[in-house]
Amino acid sequence: MTLLTTVFAAIICTVIWYKGAPKSEMKVGVLCWMYWGASLMWLVDAIFEYAELHAEYFTPAPADMLNDFYLGLSVVALGLVIWLIILLVKDPKGVVQAALFRKKN
Repeated sequence: MTLLTTVFAAIICTVIWYKGAPKSEMKVGVLCWMYWGASLMWLVDAIFEYAELHAEYFTPAPADMLNDFYLGLSVVALGLVIWLIILLVKDPKGVVQAALFRKKN
């Protein structure tokens, strides 16, 4: 479930990135790289787990599937938090800078 969760997040993020590819103002490419990296990590994990368990790999317990899904969601959420921090630090539209240096009358 972790692999599926991160692959779906990577695909959705890639489609969003591709729609606005030349500009890339919102730094969605960074988010894509994080999700594709996480997907690759979970793919390698799945290959090694399959090599260990063989046919049992395809019949996980429901509790294990739920735990894996929560882990996948937490990885997606962590990726979003890191992307948000990068976005706020880079401030491509100057919104944070305008808010910090706004003069009060």
